[in-house]
Order: sequence, then structure tokens, then C-alpha cells
Amino acid sequence: MILQSDKPKEECAIYGIYNSKEAANFTYLGLYSMQHRGQESSGIVTTDGSHLYRYANMGLVANIFTQPKIKELIGDSAIGHNRYSTTGASFLRNAQPIRVESHLGPVALAHNGNLVNSWDIRNRLERDGSIFQTTIDSEVIVHLMAKSHKTDLLEALCESLGQVRGAYSLLVLTPRYLIAVRDPNGFRPLVMGKRSDGSIVFASETCAFDITDTEYVRDVEPGEMVVIDHTGVRSLYPFPKAKPSLCIFEYIYFARPDSYIFEESVYKVRKSLGRQLARVMPVEADVVIPVPDSANIAALGYSEESGIPYQSGLIRSHYIGRTFIEPDQKIRDFGAKIKYNVVKEVVNGKRVVIIDDSVMRGTTSRKIIKMIRNAGAKEIHFRVSAPPTVSPCYYGIDIPTHKELIASTHSIEEIQKYLRVDSLAYLTLDTMHKAVEGHKGGGFCDACFTSNYPVEFQDHAGNQKSLFTEYATEE
Repeated sequence: MILQSDKPKEECAIYGIYNSKEAANFTYLGLYSMQHRGQESSGIVTTDGSHLYRYANMGLVANIFTQPKIKELIGDSAIGHNRYSTTGASFLRNAQPIRVESHLGPVALAHNGNLVNSWDIRNRLERDGSIFQTTIDSEVIVHLMAKSHKTDLLEALCESLGQVRGAYSLLVLTPRYLIAVRDPNGFRPLVMGKRSDGSIVFASETCAFDITDTEYVRDVEPGEMVVIDHTGVRSLYPFPKAKPSLCIFEYIYFARPDSYIFEESVYKVRKSLGRQLARVMPVEADVVIPVPDSANIAALGYSEESGIPYQSGLIRSHYIGRTFIEPDQKIRDFGAKIKYNVVKEVVNGKRVVIIDDSVMRGTTSRKIIKMIRNAGAKEIHFRVSAPPTVSPCYYGIDIPTHKELIASTHSIEEIQKYLRVDSLAYLTLDTMHKAVEGHKGGGFCDACFTSNYPVEFQDHAGNQKSLFTEYATEE
């Protein structure tokens, strides 16, 4: 049986390090700490200044990279990638980093995000004779570089990225360079740090710095290209400026609460979301419980603001994989029960406030609520620390289609009836943005809540659109 989660999935995590004797080991540790951003495949590419060495496989970081495999990854610079597929199906050939050979020499690339015009570019390149080895959008970048008439790698990379649109935080590794690039809108996070041995590190989140004793220096800015070689570190800004569109869902759900992204503490923002929720959507109750683990901090904020005690009423198993064996004797709501269990002492006879950070299809939420009701809860009030999710994401998050999103096709009253709760309330759009007031990085992308997409795209027929309807990115 495959466990179907009712939560969105992030595309990936990326990690890079320049000039460290422990490059492969540190990359392994960085990827391990960002396992939450992708669990389908993982890969590392290293360089010794002459060659690129690559290993990738399906599964979790700790299972893929044994000590013998790490020792085979020679060199003092490396990039790594954890993947969850948004564009391109889950096959080993789609594992990143990508490594290619061209007139520019050997190049490896790790990508977090999604290119909204990749199919149009891919079709054009295939008509011109390019042969693709994967079905992922990231591969169009290296094909564009290979077809470039530029003889300088940096110029070829800039020319290639000038042709793509959408979300990309990239790490590019060659025998000479480690390059970090963030798209002009800055959709996905990318942070830069430095170790005491002088090595420079990049990662999707700062939690990857803590495990390797790396000091956070700053964010890679939207539209910035950071180039590192033996001469040092330099910054380029080769792209036209764009309005910042930082993914607000990173704060709500994806990033680890101990990380800093977009120059702000995830813990602080998530707690503020819970506080705002308590202010605008209060309810009389006896206990506040989160849907673990992503809603824990928002529930803590709700509890502190409302004065209602916080308790761990749901216990989540951390040891289940994507597949498991279901018993021959069918158990009702087995998928939810294997992931969560109710602490009856917390909810029995109580008026319970359940805090969750998002609701996609609503199927898992309904099963959890039923379990809590069966455990003796007198009342159940469901509160969501984000607005209703009404639209898919096309910038690197696997949010379901319009027809699968319950808030896209049903009113709040209808959702409340479906979930079978005594009350249901979401955070409003305005109060969500209040939680990040004073943010240094500028504006946020909230398209999954508003359908206002900041970057235009082309459908498979090449028709220009300003808003998405449906854009199938899987095979």
C-alpha cells in the first residue's frame, strides 16, 4: 500500500561546498539534515579540479550514501540534491545532480524549483536534434548551455538562464567553478555560509549549516549569481530585476522551524501565524493540539495567544516509509492510523482545537478528526494557520490540481460539513501577511491562495497565459 499524504510536497533540497577536504561528507550531512525537502532520490557530485565524480540513487540519504560510496566521491568541492518530483516522474534517470559533457567541459547542476516554459524549450531543442536523457525540466538548462556559441561557461550559463522562466535556485559545479544562482523573483530559498576552514557553503536552508558548524553569512539575492573559483568569491547580477516573489508556503509548511530562510526565522514566523489565527478566529475550548509535526509551532502560538493549554493530542510515527504492508483484515482508515495515534487522555471529554497548517484534499484531515471524535472529544474546532489553498503551484511545489483541492470547489461551510467538525476557520490572507510584516526580503508569492501568479507561462501548445488553469508536469 502507498501512503497518500494530504500535504503538498517540496521539489528538492540543494547543498554545495567549495574548498573542503571533507566535501563529500559535509554534503552528505547537509542533505541528511534537509531530508524533509525530498525523499525520492538523492545524489552528490564532487570534483578534484580535473574530473567530476557522481553517485545518485533512489531512496533516503542515509540508505544511499554508505562510507564506501562517500570515499569514491573524490575532491574538495561538491554539490548535492534531494528530490521529490514535480516535473518528471520518479525514476533513477531523473535523480540529480545532472552531470554532462560538452564543449564547455564537464558540468553538473542541481536545481530547486520549476521552470514554467521548460516544455516549450524542450520541444524546440528536440526538433533541433537534442537528445534528452531525463524528463526533468532542469535538463533544458544544460542543453541550452551546450548549444550556446559562447565559449566562456559563465556567459553560456547566463545566456541559458535568460531563456528560462519560473523558479530556480541552482548550484553548478565544474572542475574550476562552484556557482550559485537564484531566479530574479527569488521563489525558492538559497543561503550562503562559511566554515572556519575557509570553505564556502550553500544550502536551501540554514539547518544544513548547523550540522556542519557553518556560519550563516547571507542569502543569495534574487537574480544574483555567486561565482567561486581559486581567485575568490564574486557576485554578478546578469538578469533584469523582477518583483520579489518569495514562496510564503516555505514559512507555513516546508522549511524546518529551526531554519532561517528569506532572512527570517521560520520558527518566529510560524508562531506568529498561530498567534494571528487565535486573534482573528478565537473559540472557547479546553485544549489546543497540533497535527504534527509541521503545525506544532503554529499551535504553540495559538495556545499562547488564546490562553488555551497546548497538549500533544496526536502522536505521529516517524518510521513509516512511502509504502507499507496492509493487514489482510482491512482496518478502517488504516493509512491515517499508521501515521497518527490519538492520546485519549488529552481529548476525552474535552472541547478540542485542532491546529493544522494547510488542507489540500481534506481526506486525511477528515480521518484524523474521526479518530479524535472516537477518542471521546466533546467538541472539535478545526483551525488552519493559512488561507484556503485554492490553486496549484507551478514554481516547484507539488500542490494538487484545482479539482482535487477541496477549497477550490467547496465553500468553508461545505468543508466544515465534510470534515464533520463543530467549527472550521482559516487564517485570512491579510492576517497571514501580517505575520511576515517588516520582512527584509520584500514581497511574497501567495498564488496558491489567490491564483495571482507572478510569472507568465506557456502551455504545451506554446500559448501565452498569465494565469494557470491546469498544467500537467508529470509524465
